[in-house]
Amino acid sequence: MLRKSPFLSATFLFGLLLLAPPTWAKKAEAVAPIAVAPYPAPIAPEVAAKAYLLIDISANGQVLASKNAEAPVEPASLTKLMTAYLVFDALKNKRLTLEQKLTVSARARAMEGSRMFVDTGWQVPVDDLIKGMITQSGNDATNVLAEGVGGSVENFVQMMNNQAQLLGMHKTTYKNAEGLTVPGHITTASDLALLSRRLMQDFPEYLHYYSIKSYRYPGTPASNSNNRNLLLYRDPSVDGLKTGHTAAAGYCLVATAKREFAGVGQRRLLSVVLGTASENARAAESQKLLNWGYTAFEPVKLFAANQAVAKPPVWRGAANEVGLGLPRDIVVAVPVGTAGQVSTTVARPDPIFAPLRQGQNLGTLNISISGRPYTQLPLQTLQAVEPAGWFGQTWDAIRLWIK
Repeated sequence: MLRKSPFLSATFLFGLLLLAPPTWAKKAEAVAPIAVAPYPAPIAPEVAAKAYLLIDISANGQVLASKNAEAPVEPASLTKLMTAYLVFDALKNKRLTLEQKLTVSARARAMEGSRMFVDTGWQVPVDDLIKGMITQSGNDATNVLAEGVGGSVENFVQMMNNQAQLLGMHKTTYKNAEGLTVPGHITTASDLALLSRRLMQDFPEYLHYYSIKSYRYPGTPASNSNNRNLLLYRDPSVDGLKTGHTAAAGYCLVATAKREFAGVGQRRLLSVVLGTASENARAAESQKLLNWGYTAFEPVKLFAANQAVAKPPVWRGAANEVGLGLPRDIVVAVPVGTAGQVSTTVARPDPIFAPLRQGQNLGTLNISISGRPYTQLPLQTLQAVEPAGWFGQTWDAIRLWIK
């Protein structure tokens, strides 16, 4: 008869301990918090637009005000923000150069609406086409770039939709590269804000194009040379981004500004205003939102970039703890006069098991004002934690069961 080996029995037992979570972890139940009314945010001004959104880029994209931000809308020439994203990506990855010349096709030349006025067969540098697309909102320049990056407009539009999904713009569908009205060509204020934020974050070296006030390619008519973003002329803190207009979409503007603020440095806000009645109205309503955002809120820096907000223990890992924080400064925008009343708490899973990858969402930073909940931010692991060896995992498993 085969006798059982004590070593094999112990190994089997330890294996079970490794696989099974401890009893106390299974039975842990969340205690319902005492209901406390959230701290009230400042009341936003009346904005004459179908939809709008104001976010504080410097405060981790915190939403300051919104209306119909998830409603489907036509983007008009705000579509060119995605076109530019893909062009900038091609430049960054050396698939295109600013000096490279692209041929103007008959299809691009025939585009209706706003134009750069380049003609069929012209060889135009990418740098000039970008200026024509952004400053003049040229549909012809936009399609020349689309053909140059995607091989064809159809391929490029598919690239636009793929990129939208990668960025999390799940309510956006593109049908063309320039933004002319086509059934099914839709987005939302929230998706436009997400795209604009990523555009500025991923390609800061190309943002200067959005502050160009006037441009005309040599040999083209002098008309249509001025940037339609009137805030570039009215507010020196505004440095972008893009206008849009069709009969169906109304007058739209994604505007961004950066202003100095004591203790924080430059503070950047982004407004998305959609469906206003006129060119002047979209500028005025955007200006109203931006000014309100700067005066009604003040930034508070809570933690520095890569600073550990908490260091919870890690079980079964090569390290005993992991830092939780963000790779950027943690800044929150609070109502003016409440900075001294801000407090934070961390909510996280318990227990935490390895392996953990760097940048993994793990926990939440709860921000309160005068003890009342105000907003939340996701926390990430600041470093990876690899699994411990067999002995380390077994020892932690035993400790968890004893605990």
